[in-house]
Amino acid sequence: MRIVVVTQQVDPVSPVLGATFPKLRALAERVDELVVIADSAVADMLPGNCTVRLFRSSTRVGRGLRFEAALGLELARRPRPAAVLAHMCPIYAVLAAPLARPLGVDVLLWFTHWRASRLLAAAERASTRVLSVDKRTFPLRSRKLVAIGHGIDVASFTCVERSHREPLTLLALGRTSPAKGLTTIVRAVERVPDVRLVVCGPSSTGEELRHRDELRGLVLESGLEDRVELRRPVPREDVAALYAEVDALVNDMRPGATDKVVYEAAATCLPVLASNPAFDSLLPDELRFEHGDVDGLAAAIRGLSAADRQSLGRDLRTKVVAGHSVESWADRVVALSSRWG
Repeated sequence: MRIVVVTQQVDPVSPVLGATFPKLRALAERVDELVVIADSAVADMLPGNCTVRLFRSSTRVGRGLRFEAALGLELARRPRPAAVLAHMCPIYAVLAAPLARPLGVDVLLWFTHWRASRLLAAAERASTRVLSVDKRTFPLRSRKLVAIGHGIDVASFTCVERSHREPLTLLALGRTSPAKGLTTIVRAVERVPDVRLVVCGPSSTGEELRHRDELRGLVLESGLEDRVELRRPVPREDVAALYAEVDALVNDMRPGATDKVVYEAAATCLPVLASNPAFDSLLPDELRFEHGDVDGLAAAIRGLSAADRQSLGRDLRTKVVAGHSVESWADRVVALSSRWG
């Protein structure tokens, strides 16, 4: 069986897109050949049965033409691919469908995000199947939707036995986007004495840079310089060590997408406080709060301070391994691609 995956970047150390790499590796272990069509890729990182084709160009039209040329070469080979998987970028499904589907090659769209768009609606129509973490992590209604879990590299996030440290240290990990609810988190920490917060993540867009500045101003205004630390992103390979430094992850990502850092942290037996309703099958009630609810989060932090955090963390890892590992994710993708395999 041969599967074609289209993705933005192949770079295992990327703070933003590095989580894609274990998925590609897991897929490669389950097929005869994995073809990766990407805008950029670090050379010689994928297994030997992987072929990488790049479509990088200085213009949008150039990227589109090079992408279609690369995909056309793969569709012309025999036997044809079992499927083309567009990873997170709907435009790839839209561009792939007119080439692949008339030849009987399925187009799968993997997407988990809260933002709906006309492009995403077009990609849903163009795709044979839509894959997401949960029925609630794809922002459009679709009969094509299949929930397959998140795909976490649990082997890289082993369980950590943490001592009962003082003060309780929380971690908010990810882009400094307003959608991440970081203002709520800072204000909740302000209301709970003897709690520290580390905010760590990239600021790659103008909006994210502005929000980082807003957070810095809020910390100063609230007199939290000694309790809230704004850090720059760490390389992908250092994320597990970052989880080991803290006592809990806190996540207030707006509803519609389940942030992968929640599953990664849980895989290290780290307790997680999160607001997304889609985490109801992962997190017990005492670890959940309403999005944007400062008082609710503050109460959850107080409860966590007195809880058996080791036991909570071990239960979370068990759930992640069972339903959200990269192995189970790859198994589901291959099964959905096997019509022609």
